[in-house]
Amino acid sequence: MRTCPTCGKAAADDAHFCPACGAALHPRLTDLPRETRRLVTVLFSDLVDSTPLGERLDPESLRRVMARYFDEVREALENHGAVVEKFIGDAVMAVFGVPNLHEDDALRAVRAAFELQQRVEALNAELERRWNVRLETRTGLNTGEVVAGDAGFGQALVTGDAVNLAKRLEQAAGANQVLIGSSTRRLVAHAVEAEALPPLTLKGKTKPVHAWRLTRVLEDAQALPRRLSSPLVGRRSELAELERAFEHAVGDRHCIVCTVVGPAGIGKSRLVRELCERVTDHATAVTGRCLPYGEGITFWPLVQIVRELGGEEGLVASLEGAEDADLIAERVRATVGLADPSGGSEEGFWGIRSWLEALARKQPLLLCVEDIQWAERKLLDLVEYVAGWSRDAPILIVCLARPELYEAHPAWTASHDRRVVLPLDPLSEGEAEVLLANLAGGERVGASKREQIVAAAEGNPLFVEQMVAMAGESGSELAVPPSIQALLTARLDQLDAPERVVLECASVVGREFWRGSVAALVPAEVSDAVGTPLMALVRKGLVRPERSSFPREDAFGFLHALIRDAAYEGLPKERRADLHERVAGWLRATAGARAGELEEIVGYHYEQAYRYLEQLAPLDERSARLAAQAGEALGSAGRRAFARDDMAAALKLLDRAMALITEQSPTRLELLRELGSAAWAVGELARAESLLTGLIEAAGATGDRRIEWYAL
Repeated sequence: MRTCPTCGKAAADDAHFCPACGAALHPRLTDLPRETRRLVTVLFSDLVDSTPLGERLDPESLRRVMARYFDEVREALENHGAVVEKFIGDAVMAVFGVPNLHEDDALRAVRAAFELQQRVEALNAELERRWNVRLETRTGLNTGEVVAGDAGFGQALVTGDAVNLAKRLEQAAGANQVLIGSSTRRLVAHAVEAEALPPLTLKGKTKPVHAWRLTRVLEDAQALPRRLSSPLVGRRSELAELERAFEHAVGDRHCIVCTVVGPAGIGKSRLVRELCERVTDHATAVTGRCLPYGEGITFWPLVQIVRELGGEEGLVASLEGAEDADLIAERVRATVGLADPSGGSEEGFWGIRSWLEALARKQPLLLCVEDIQWAERKLLDLVEYVAGWSRDAPILIVCLARPELYEAHPAWTASHDRRVVLPLDPLSEGEAEVLLANLAGGERVGASKREQIVAAAEGNPLFVEQMVAMAGESGSELAVPPSIQALLTARLDQLDAPERVVLECASVVGREFWRGSVAALVPAEVSDAVGTPLMALVRKGLVRPERSSFPREDAFGFLHALIRDAAYEGLPKERRADLHERVAGWLRATAGARAGELEEIVGYHYEQAYRYLEQLAPLDERSARLAAQAGEALGSAGRRAFARDDMAAALKLLDRAMALITEQSPTRLELLRELGSAAWAVGELARAESLLTGLIEAAGATGDRRIEWYAL
C-alpha cells in the first residue's frame, strides 16, 4: 500500500490518484522515463559520392568496405564519449552529452570529427590496396538545447532544432570538410582554428546560417579558456598558507602535499599561478593536468611535465650527476610512454621519485597537478609514495581538486604533517566587483549588467569571466553562458537517481525549499527517506541547511543560484508544469494561518504551471483551471499590496492577475478598478485613464453601478 502525501490515507500500489481526496500520487522512480532538456553537441557525418561504389563493387565487397568504414567511424566517435544513435545508409549520427553531459562535449565532438577524418584517410590505404577505392567524408556539428529521451522507454535519443541544423551543415560541407555552427564555435573558439564561411542558405531555415570550416584542433586545449593573467584578487590568507607550506618543505628538505579544493572556476589555478610566480626565481615550477577521459592517461600529468622540462633531452640533463641516472631515466621513460615498459609499478614509482628528488636537490621543486578529481587511483598512489618516501629533497606537490574528490577518495582529504587541505571559498562581493573591473578592461559593461554579473556569479571568478565575455552579445537581460550551463549540468549528471530527482524537485520550489515540499514531489520510494539524498547533496556542496520559515519543517537552500537554474532547466516543460502545480497545492495545504502571506508564491507556481502548458499545446480544461487559480491568488496578493499602500507591488501583481483571468471572472471588475488606481498612484496617468475608461464600459455592460460610479 502507498500513502497519500496530501491526506495521509492509504492507496493501492498501482493507484495514480488518492481514492480518498483525489490528489495525484507520486510516480515511482522506476516508472519515470528519464526525459531531460539539455545542451548537447550533435554530429552528422556522411560519405561523399558513395553511390558509384555500388556500381563498381560486388555486393559482398561493398558490404566489407562499408563494415570497415563503420567500425572506424564508431570507434573514433566512442573514443571521445559520443553515443552513436544510428547509421542511416552510409551516414552516421552521434550525440555528445547523453546520457551524461560533460563540460567539454563540444570540444570532444570536434576532436572526434578530426579523428574520424584521420581514421578514414588511414583506412583508404587498405581500401585502395584491396578494392581500388577511396572514401571521402563530410561532417557537420552543432550545439544546442534538445530534449533527450530514455532509450529504455523506446524514446528517441534527442529531438530539437539543433539536430536538424547539424544535418544541414553536414549536407553543406565539401569533401573532407568539417563545418560547425555558431553555438559550437563559441564553445571551442579558444581550442580550434576555423575559417568563417559566407552565410549559408540551408533547407528549412528562414534566415542565413553562420558556419565555420575547421582547419585544426589544438592538442592541449582545455574545455574552458581562462584569463589567468588578470591580477589576483583576494586570496591573501590562502596564498600565505601555500607559501608557508613551500617554506616548510624547503626548510625541512622533505615533500609536502597540499590539496586545494573548490568548485570549478573558484580560482584554484589562478592561486597556484601566483605562487609559481613568487617562487620561480629560486625554484623549479612545473604543472601537469589530469584528463577526464582517454586511453593511456594514468600518468598524463607526468607526460606533460617531462615535455615542459625539455622532453628526453631535458630528462637526461636533469639527472646529470645523479646516482643510477641511466636506470632512473629508463624507468621514467617507461612510465610516461616514451619507452616500452621494463618493470612493474614499483620500479616505475621508484624511477619517478628518484627523478623528482634529483630535480629538487638542484633547487626546490613546486609540482602542480590539476584536476586530481579525475586522477586514476595509481596516480594518487604515486603521489602518496613520493610524499612518504622522499628524503633530503624539498618538494611541494600542489593538487587542485573539485569537491567530487571527497566522494571518490575521502581519505585523500585528511590533513596531517605532510598533507594540507586548503578549501577555497567564493570571493566577497567587493572582490568580485574588482575582478569584474579588471576583466572588463576597455570593454563597455554598463552598471546594470555589472550588478547582474556580480549577483549571478556569487563570487565564482570563472562565472564572472564568462559572463563578462558574453555581456556584449546579450541584450538587457544577462544570459547564462553555455559554458557555465554545461559545467554545472555535467556536475549534476554525476548524481545518483534519488539525489538527482530530489535536486530537480527542489529547484521547482525555489532557491530555498523545505524537506516536506520535496517529499511531496518526489517518487514514492524516495519520499519515505528523502533525508538521505538531501544530506548527500549537502555533503557534495550543492545545497546547505537554512533557517526554516515553516514550523517543524527543515529548510535548505541551493549553494549557488546557478546550480538551481541548471537543475531546473534540465526538466521538460510538461514536468515543470506538473511540479509547479503540486508545489502550489503543498503550500496551500501547509500554510495554515500564513495563507494570505503566501498567496503571491502560490500564485506564482500556478502561473508557471499554466504558462508552460500554454507553450506546449492548445489550452484545455486543466490549463483554464490553472489560469483561474493563478489569477485568483495573484489578484488577492495584489489587493493586499494595494491595501497596505504598496502601489508598485500592487501594480505588478494585478497586471499578472488580469492577464490570467477571463472576462467572466467575478473578480475581474474589482481587480480592474484597483489596477487603475495603482497605475494612477505610481504616475502612469495615461494608462490609468485608459483602464478606468474600460472599467466604466465593462461595469455599464454588466449593470454594476457601484463600480461604474467609482470609476467616474
